Amino acid sequence: MLLSFKFEIKEQDKFRFVEEGTGEPLLLLHGLFGALSNFYGLINYFRNYYRVIVPSLPLFDLDILHTSVGGLEKFINRFIEARGYNQVHLLGNSLGGHVALKHVLKHPGKIKSLILTGSSGLFESGMGDSYPKRGDYEYIKTKTELTFYDPKTATKELVDEVFAIVNNRMKAIKIIALAKSAIRNNLGEELNQIKQPTLLIWGNNDTITPPFVAREFNKLIPNSELYFIDKCGHAPMMEVPDEFNTILHRFLKKLGQPATIT
Repeated sequence: MLLSFKFEIKEQDKFRFVEEGTGEPLLLLHGLFGALSNFYGLINYFRNYYRVIVPSLPLFDLDILHTSVGGLEKFINRFIEARGYNQVHLLGNSLGGHVALKHVLKHPGKIKSLILTGSSGLFESGMGDSYPKRGDYEYIKTKTELTFYDPKTATKELVDEVFAIVNNRMKAIKIIALAKSAIRNNLGEELNQIKQPTLLIWGNNDTITPPFVAREFNKLIPNSELYFIDKCGHAPMMEVPDEFNTILHRFLKKLGQPATIT
């Protein structure tokens, strides 16, 4: 996936991020095995209407004590402060959604809206209940394919990236630490505190955070609306980018027209 990623990666302090376009900030947070490239179709479309920002989350760079949902939320808070963003539309996929939820609950002031897709925070079934098998490429390939409705979405390049992570001992330890932190950090009792308009976009065939999870988020977050996409798994913005972008753009337009590039 990364080889086809053509946007410039900017650096400020310890932050690495993509920032394209102008207007209200649309800040995108990737998941546990995710990367900036997961949002290629989203960046390409929305940079014509918004300032689209994708920070690279330090999944493997935090010390083990802070390798947690809370540690990632603190990183995002520092990033928003350092860049001076305000009126942010905050979008997260999978673990990124969990971090977004945590941030909105702790620091709601600069967040205008929340968008979740395949988010953890209530329930998720990750790599399974077993330790990821290092050295077993076919096992990793099968598990990566389960992320999507169409297994072909899991390109060899994407499987290679996941395989490389799992086979690095320290990265594997940190992946497990983050996954355990996500399971422990259940936000069910806090979600009713979220005041921001919230959009839930879910794959009807998501096996990691199944449709019942989306319905529960919809029930618990007061000002939320839910859309399901058929024949779609855990990462709709990758698998069906056009439909995802249409639903998201309609939601954002309702919140007020941003400046458009002419």
